[in-house]
Amino acid sequence: MAVQVAVCGPGECTERQWDHAYETGRILAGRGAVVVCGGHGGVMAAAAAGARTAGGLVVGILPAADRAAAGPDLTVAVPTGLGQARNNVIVNTADAVIAVGGSWGTLSEIALAMRAGRIPVVQLGGWRVHDEDGRPVGGIVHAADPAAAVDATGLWP
Repeated sequence: MAVQVAVCGPGECTERQWDHAYETGRILAGRGAVVVCGGHGGVMAAAAAGARTAGGLVVGILPAADRAAAGPDLTVAVPTGLGQARNNVIVNTADAVIAVGGSWGTLSEIALAMRAGRIPVVQLGGWRVHDEDGRPVGGIVHAADPAAAVDATGLWP
């Protein structure tokens, strides 16, 4: 079975976040991974476009109960009717999560993955989570670029 990596990030993103997500998707597809995302715009669309450019498979886990708003680069669109609760499906579908940039939805995906404690969580840019004493919380790997983010998942030798 193919490795499945969720690429999470804001639906509206900066040009740098777009570039990072696109390159992350391209690298993942080049390594044979299935890219899982939320199926809409911003980071999700960029990761999907990058993966499709490299001939990869992209699964979009959609918040709506239909595929009407599915991104054009998805290979498979899964309508859930769950709204933002679909973030739990995204995380549970993945062998690792790479978060590009930050938003409330992205933070929820990071939190769900960290809470589950069974998959690597890598962050490329975006928000940093700190404990009550101002120290960064453990467990999240911070990467400097897309190649480092993919490597940090530990899914490939």
